[in-house]
Amino acid sequence: MPENSPRWVKSTYSMQNGDCTEIRPHVNGSTDVRDSKDPAVGHLTIARAPWAAFVATLRVDS
Repeated sequence: MPENSPRWVKSTYSMQNGDCTEIRPHVNGSTDVRDSKDPAVGHLTIARAPWAAFVATLRVDS
């Protein structure tokens, strides 16, 4: 997904009621994260290594 892409992605496990987290990956490996209930509040950008560690932990614990 291109870095300037405005496309936010929800997990396929999310409910469609709007109460979920969305992500927007960047080509440099960082990932933006926001609350879908209130996207105007802003987002958090997480660098490649911490994001990869977070996702790896989720996969192990699932």
